[in-house]
Amino acid sequence: MKKFLGIFIPLTLLSINMNGQQKSPYPMDELISRAKEFVQMLEKGDYEASVKNFDETMTKLVPPEKMKQVWETVIKQVGKLKQQKGVRTESVPNYDIVYVTCEFERATFDVKVVFNKNKQIAGQFFTPTPVPYKPPGYANCDSFTEIDVAFGKQGWKLPGTLSIPKGDGPFPAVILVHGSGPNDRDESVGANKPFKDLAWGLASKNLAVLRYDKRTKVHGVKMASQKDTALTVYEECIEDTLYAAELLRKTEKINREKIFILGHSFGGTLIPRIAPLEAHAAGFIIMAGATRPLEDLSIEQVKYIFMLDGKLSTEEKEKLKETGAAVQKIKNLTQADPNKKKEKILGAYPEYWLNLKGYDPAETAEGIQRPLLILQGGRDYQVTEKDFENWKKALSSKKNVTFKLYPSLNHLFISGKGPSSPSEYQKPGHVDETVIKDIADWIHALKK
Repeated sequence: MKKFLGIFIPLTLLSINMNGQQKSPYPMDELISRAKEFVQMLEKGDYEASVKNFDETMTKLVPPEKMKQVWETVIKQVGKLKQQKGVRTESVPNYDIVYVTCEFERATFDVKVVFNKNKQIAGQFFTPTPVPYKPPGYANCDSFTEIDVAFGKQGWKLPGTLSIPKGDGPFPAVILVHGSGPNDRDESVGANKPFKDLAWGLASKNLAVLRYDKRTKVHGVKMASQKDTALTVYEECIEDTLYAAELLRKTEKINREKIFILGHSFGGTLIPRIAPLEAHAAGFIIMAGATRPLEDLSIEQVKYIFMLDGKLSTEEKEKLKETGAAVQKIKNLTQADPNKKKEKILGAYPEYWLNLKGYDPAETAEGIQRPLLILQGGRDYQVTEKDFENWKKALSSKKNVTFKLYPSLNHLFISGKGPSSPSEYQKPGHVDETVIKDIADWIHALKK
């Protein structure tokens, strides 16, 4: 689920993540033309024509009415399409990709169209137009080095980057755990890279930081092809966090007694589940972690986005009704449900939702005896102060827990003014320096 439209609003129902590049077996000109025509059909509102070249899987998953919903949600957030500014292409085993860079009234991003060997559209989604990363002012790039790493379960290895301060060490280390969706190691959202900001900022303050590409990004095609109806947050996220900690404990210059786990967004929500499984971690950090059920936040976010202009259209009311019905399905799920291995609800099979059923992050966190830092942005519409207050209500009496609220920061912990919105993520920014300082000071102040 792509964060450009909010954590829980899928931009497409099939995202293909691919690495490596090879020469296309046929000229790309035809595919470029087809990709541009696809965008033109969306702009014209001809959704029947827009899906005519979908492959069998996409045809089933994204009928014309679903394509209409996706496109209208995009327009709602970033305005009308002004122009196609250009294209670029990429070839990987079995697929060719055309990126159509589109300028909308309030943002510019790429419409990514993936073609199979039969020149059919096998995947389509929206992705930020690449922009050169400009280091934040607080990052001292001369004070640390970076090395490529790989780790994980056999058959599910993940690539990552370890930022290590210069010097002999050993250094305290932080593992960064992503939010929802197939995130890269920088947790790229729109024009921003909050995990890269955190890594470079903390490394500049004498902390090693490990960030990595999420399993659903690296192995997305494999996971989709297996149609694993038993997938839960353990396979999606938690298991790889444990492997990351194991890697750091074996890494030179790392203080194995001072390894911390930082979860952002849904990664923060899962910290209370991770903590008892990683007994060697020195402490935990929750950044914008939700305390309420995932499905409840989904409809809350949809309504917030639809109401940014102060009104609900007929289509938006219908979408809210559909989302509400899906949420109710999730609420009614039981282990005895005969259909739990057949139908996806809000992008996930019932087993995924059942695994989260009854999970109360704040209540579960009461069992954490190690140091815990909880951070929240006051302008965050995805995980709100309601969640922050729930953390405080459950944990404020515990001496091992520290709370920090930043009134001007959004979900990415980037400063801004007024109500936050998805289009705000298209404006380049950096994790606020105060957040970097607070995390570093908190870790360095802990005595082992």
